[in-house]
Amino acid sequence: MLDPQGLYAWEPKGLAVVDMALAQESAGLVMLYHFDGYIDAGQIGDQIVDRLLDSLPHQVVARFDHDRLVDYRARRPLLTFRRDRWIDYEVPRIELHLVQDATGAPFLLLSGPEPDVEWERFVAAVRQMVERLGVRLSVNFHGIPMGVPHTRPVGLTPHGNRSDLVPGHPSPFEEAQVPSSAEALLEYRLMQAGHDVLGLAAHVPHYIARSPYPDAALTVLEAITSATGLVLPSVAHSLRTAARRTQTEIDRQIREGDEELTALVQGLEHQYDAAAGAQTRGNMLAEPVDIPTAEEIGRQFERFLAEREGEA
Repeated sequence: MLDPQGLYAWEPKGLAVVDMALAQESAGLVMLYHFDGYIDAGQIGDQIVDRLLDSLPHQVVARFDHDRLVDYRARRPLLTFRRDRWIDYEVPRIELHLVQDATGAPFLLLSGPEPDVEWERFVAAVRQMVERLGVRLSVNFHGIPMGVPHTRPVGLTPHGNRSDLVPGHPSPFEEAQVPSSAEALLEYRLMQAGHDVLGLAAHVPHYIARSPYPDAALTVLEAITSATGLVLPSVAHSLRTAARRTQTEIDRQIREGDEELTALVQGLEHQYDAAAGAQTRGNMLAEPVDIPTAEEIGRQFERFLAEREGEA
């Protein structure tokens, strides 16, 4: 493997600010990370990243070489044409930012398009950053499509070697094989190297998985703040406002939809309530609930990914 450091460059001013922050944060920094382009039902990761960068002070600490990592023909960047010439080009940036929460506490945010190539080299490069910048906990987040109704609380599946930071969320399955991602591989390699990692997968109703679902993004954000101590009220307020609008619109479409859609939601509600009741009694076999198998969940992942690729 080529030297991972060849994939990125430090921004001297940003790196100096991080070093100053580290002098005051003896416990180390938290790093949040999300890469756009793979499974993110409800656009959970994109919503959180966009709001963090839109509402909080931040500066670039490092930039990855997108020319090495992005397949432009698979995901063509947008050019803007006006009258007789090109006036703008959206560069696909993969960047590490230093961000400040509402109290001024610093944390890191790594985001951008998922690398198409050189995953192992990219992961090794991020590990170098984690070790150079004294990261104490890395947190990734996304949404997964599930057979759950939008009328019930959003479920979470915490994972990684610090899933204990988000207690009370048992996994819905024992084992499953799903298509891999750079985000998941990074979690795996960081754990192998002895670093603390927390992943958060929000359960998004499969019938709205391709639309923004701020309810789930808000649930993930609340889990992040609880696990890390970050204070992010402006982001939470923005998501809460969007969640109210989205729920109202979903309910309207359900009311005006066909009987098959209404029956689907009602069936999911009955299944959810029966499973919740059985868990409360401590006996998952108390009622005949149709819980998805690991193979069914894996196939659902693959179908969702195929739909995304078909729309690209």
